[in-house]
Amino acid sequence: MIVEELRFEVNGQLMAARAVGPADGRPVLALHGWLDNAASFRALEPYLDSVRLVALDLVGHGFSAHRPEAMPYYIWDNVADVLAVADELGWEQFHLLGHSMGAGISSLLAGAMPERVLSLVLLEGLAPMADEPDELPEKMALAIRRRQRRERSPKYYPDIEAAVAARMKGRFPVTEQAARWLVERSIVHTTHGFRWRSDPALVLPSVLRLSEEQVCAFLRKIDAPALLVMGSDGIGTPLLDERAQLISGLQRLSFTGNHHLHLEDAPARLIAAAINEFYARL
Repeated sequence: MIVEELRFEVNGQLMAARAVGPADGRPVLALHGWLDNAASFRALEPYLDSVRLVALDLVGHGFSAHRPEAMPYYIWDNVADVLAVADELGWEQFHLLGHSMGAGISSLLAGAMPERVLSLVLLEGLAPMADEPDELPEKMALAIRRRQRRERSPKYYPDIEAAVAARMKGRFPVTEQAARWLVERSIVHTTHGFRWRSDPALVLPSVLRLSEEQVCAFLRKIDAPALLVMGSDGIGTPLLDERAQLISGLQRLSFTGNHHLHLEDAPARLIAAAINEFYARL
């Protein structure tokens, strides 16, 4: 399988991507989860039929640039970034494949610009996290205070193996192979050792968040065919069922696995087969 490393100039910033599949294949933009990168879809790549898969390193992740220091990371800013990449590719319409945070970005984009999105495949995620309106002032204050004392020394690892071991035991554990794939795009070698390439600001809480009412407004606007795939031991949320009902005709599937089941060979094969069948019916 031929792999291409692509680079895009997006709003004055460099965005990187990993591209596989025939140039005339079904145009699919793949969006990874928080603190992951374009390698998130490597287990799926060999099993997707006739697909031109362009997996992005979202801004602040992988080989992509970081946002300016004074600019917080808001999930909705990724929508404009993804659209800019699609425009550079010359894709007037395209399919979206998103995992976790990437699924949330996909839903926002499909709700805001339904004329651009041909279909949605959402893995272990449906929409961004939301807060109750009454909680927003307090959470804004907390986020501002955290940003004011954001100075923190990066953690260094003596070698790649130590970084892989750390990634395997992260908040959402992954297999050794998955960790190696992700670490390849998310580590940098310095004179002090190996450290994560991702922007440290990504771990700061958002100054602004969407309310559940706002999130639901985007979901109601989605008119593209949609497939939601969840893991039996994934992150499921209490609001998942209520949100899913807002997307007309949403197809739902569940496979054995955790939040990163798409990065393990056995469930990845099943997920890819489901995606291929989903695409064949479009």
